[in-house]
Amino acid sequence: MFSCSSASVLRTRSAPSSACLVRRSFSSSPRLLNDVSSTEPVKKARRVVFSGIQPTGVPHLGNYLGALSSWVKLQKNAAAEDDLIFSIVGWHALTLPQNAKELSISRSDMLATILAIGIDPKRSVIFHQDDNRAHVELSWLLSCLTPVGKLRRMTTWKSRLAASRNANSNEEVDESLLNTGLFTYPVLQAADILVYRTTHVPVGEDQTQHLELARDLADIFNRTFKSKSSKTPFFPLPIQVNAPSRRVLSLKDPTSKMSKSAPDVQSRILMTDSAFQIKSKIRSAVTDSILGITYDPENRPGAANLLTILAACTDEDVATVAAKYESSNHGQLKNDVADAVEEMLKSPRAEFEKLKNEKAYLQRVANEGAEKAKEMSEVTMQEVRKRVGLH
Repeated sequence: MFSCSSASVLRTRSAPSSACLVRRSFSSSPRLLNDVSSTEPVKKARRVVFSGIQPTGVPHLGNYLGALSSWVKLQKNAAAEDDLIFSIVGWHALTLPQNAKELSISRSDMLATILAIGIDPKRSVIFHQDDNRAHVELSWLLSCLTPVGKLRRMTTWKSRLAASRNANSNEEVDESLLNTGLFTYPVLQAADILVYRTTHVPVGEDQTQHLELARDLADIFNRTFKSKSSKTPFFPLPIQVNAPSRRVLSLKDPTSKMSKSAPDVQSRILMTDSAFQIKSKIRSAVTDSILGITYDPENRPGAANLLTILAACTDEDVATVAAKYESSNHGQLKNDVADAVEEMLKSPRAEFEKLKNEKAYLQRVANEGAEKAKEMSEVTMQEVRKRVGLH
């Protein structure tokens, strides 16, 4: 059980700073914003920001340097009037086979992780997707507007199937293994976003196709169910916010992304790994026999991956980091990478170890977040039901 004093500290602390929150620029686009890392106070219209993460349990280094660190930065830099909504999307996890007991533990561990990295439940809405039935209600209504052809053009279901089968490419995937949930989950993802009338979505470039579907479905709904009393479209077309992150690759196969599904546990660093485990895994990382260190992802992917990780931890440009090591050997680089990763993870790791056993506190955070999410989404769904005739 948790004590009142520890709960008070956890609920009121501010988001910790992280040395690995990377600044990165992207090309401009009317549908893309690069404001995740902006620190300049610019007066903007109120934003509703939504992002979700699957309950995969304890995250690995790639997860931490991706979505999770961008959430911390969003919370830190958001305007006071912005709504920040972060969800653990359990229904999406069910699109592939799951062990029920392990999934339940992973849900709790992911919530503890989100709190441990510094997401504040007093500032942001944090909840389990499956605690708010409005997501599936809107998903069904949107699926009735979704052309099958749009879903067939989605590529993610193939890559997810390939990853779950440890296939070398999408071409090796047998479509007979495709279930309806996996095929249609982009519609549920669109509902996750639209049920809060989200204006901004921080996602990686690999999710651009899905966000485009959400925009298309919002537009189809707006045109199909126009209001006679208002010319303003009901659903805003959500804008993609590019989350600044580095692509972290497997330590054993630096041509593939770091993944918890890879059979070799030495291929990944988990947030809960000890300093000894981190150093051991980094020391055994695949590199090459070429003298000196250069950043060459195509010809020297192992060294490039280590440089990428170090640059993320020190908040430097990877080329700048590579220049410092051009006359060094791989041993020195690995030592410095291990030290930098440990320095970055030791604080959230310690917080996670405390929080994961605070079951009552975690449940209270989840319940309070779900109630806030339900209140926000019910406003949307009342109007949706009215427009489609279900009222």
